[in-house]
Amino acid sequence: MEIDQDYRALGVDTLSQRLGGVEAVASRVGGEPASWEIREVGDGNLNLVFIVSGDVGSVVVKQALPYVRMVGESWPLPIYRAHFEYYALVRQAKRAPGIAPEVYYFDKPQALFVMEYLYPHTILRRKLINGERVAQLGETIGQFCARTAFRGSELSLSSPEKKQDVGLFSGNVAIPAITESLVFTDPYYGAEMNHHTPELSPVVDELRRNARLKAKVQRLLMKFTANTETMLHGDLHAGSIMATDTDVRVIDPEFSQYGPMAFDLGMAVANFLMAYFSQPAHREEGELDEYQAWIIEVIEACFNHFDAEFRHLWQTERTGILFPKSLFEEQGNSADDACDALLDEIRLDALAYCGIEMHRRVLSLAHNADFEEIEDTALRAKLEARNVLMGQTLILEPEVYCDLNALADLARAYNQQEVL
Repeated sequence: MEIDQDYRALGVDTLSQRLGGVEAVASRVGGEPASWEIREVGDGNLNLVFIVSGDVGSVVVKQALPYVRMVGESWPLPIYRAHFEYYALVRQAKRAPGIAPEVYYFDKPQALFVMEYLYPHTILRRKLINGERVAQLGETIGQFCARTAFRGSELSLSSPEKKQDVGLFSGNVAIPAITESLVFTDPYYGAEMNHHTPELSPVVDELRRNARLKAKVQRLLMKFTANTETMLHGDLHAGSIMATDTDVRVIDPEFSQYGPMAFDLGMAVANFLMAYFSQPAHREEGELDEYQAWIIEVIEACFNHFDAEFRHLWQTERTGILFPKSLFEEQGNSADDACDALLDEIRLDALAYCGIEMHRRVLSLAHNADFEEIEDTALRAKLEARNVLMGQTLILEPEVYCDLNALADLARAYNQQEVL
């Protein structure tokens, strides 16, 4: 793994010296760099993250480390991943304006970039654990997924532009390898870095004996590895979404790559479902039913607004080589049926990817706080079991639950099921 000889991991004591002379940063922070307030706030799995504040305002600085932060130097990881996150942020800002943070400065050798400080936004996962509601959450995430999926594909892009971008992102080999193992493979056998709640073991053992399930997951992995339909966020979970009560923003596309249109949508919905199943440990009885019902509404809105926005873009921005108007409208044919068929295919795959994400977040390396913060392990395992079993159903029979009423009924049924 090659690292630029000028690369230095920055800290609270060195950051102002490094960035004080950068006009794009200094003008937004204000004051003398020596007086800047700098806080290291990175609580993720991979990177250093700082908030830098001064007389004028604040910015966020993110720098890649040459290893996986949550594991340590025993798991090296190329710092070039920061380059691809920067490329992804720039594209998302263009394809889904107002949802991704603005990037002010990028330093490729240092694998760092400076971007918009989102305030008073907080991590969505924490809001869901706390029982807070966010207006238009499902609508915004559905629209984000639709806009980035459509505008990053050859439904919208010219073939040369799309292929050039696929070539660029194909250089990001380390990050997709993590997804391919931690998401699609490790949950289904005793991988070295796996861990799960001990009381969940009977459910886990049965899951890993299910050859039909594992074959379905591997078939979806084949789609993931071979398909370059669009540029993905790649890790659209509730920790990659920040929100106020009325505004939603998407951050951290460090797992970005080209892949299937359905992947981001499935990942997002999976995290809403995990929030749903974890709620009995976080809510009082009197507020539980109402809050879980709201999460179901978010999931339904996510799917509905994905479809609506995708159809809108199909009608207004279908300028690429796929389904060209010369084959349809210009010959007096409607392309609506073709759009409906594509959306049906996307939903089918999104539900299956959703099920896989529901598994990996309780069986693989990186878990969700929704479950992990439940101190009573017996209760945690009971709620995780409902989540795991619904995930299994979605992988094996996604076609049964493409209807959103059926999907909601399935979640409610598992929410009442006594598994352990």
